Amino acid sequence: MDELRKFIDDISPMNDADWKFFASKLKEVKLEKNTVILQMGKIENHISFIAKGMVRFYIPREESDLTFGFLFEKEFVTGYDSFLSRQPSKYQIETLAESVLWRISKNDLDDVYERTANGNTIGRKMAENMFLIKSKREISLLNQTAEERYLNLFTDRPKLLQQIPLKYIASYIGVTPQALSRIRKRIN
Repeated sequence: MDELRKFIDDISPMNDADWKFFASKLKEVKLEKNTVILQMGKIENHISFIAKGMVRFYIPREESDLTFGFLFEKEFVTGYDSFLSRQPSKYQIETLAESVLWRISKNDLDDVYERTANGNTIGRKMAENMFLIKSKREISLLNQTAEERYLNLFTDRPKLLQQIPLKYIASYIGVTPQALSRIRKRIN
């Protein structure tokens, strides 16, 4: 939980009383690899901090899933659109490795926003960060070639290429695994 406190304090430091209140709302969850943490059609009820592990966001398909996001240690994960709208999720989130999450429910988070000095500031800054990540991804899909998107992964997310199956990376950059193989041969 110390990593989470440092992460929060880097955004907007919490006093000890507010931290104690916030920490009392957190629940540690340990998950095996390939555990679905948000199922398509269900409403997201938590925001989780990834203390250990990694997750992917995807739309399940019969032939092959459509992967559109990855998150790693020291990042927050949630189906944020479902969390905010209280509507069923149109995608799934699953672990790609054994993972440890610190979770807070929507009701408890609303309580933290209401009762702490800077809970709203932290929430706003995290929401802004999630928006920037999503916006960058959308712009790259519209303005870059698959090869450029792949090469940007080396700069933006070097962990991604080392730990994630190539079929998920191919889906993430919008190509088939065969096309990714050709891209990799061209640049190596």
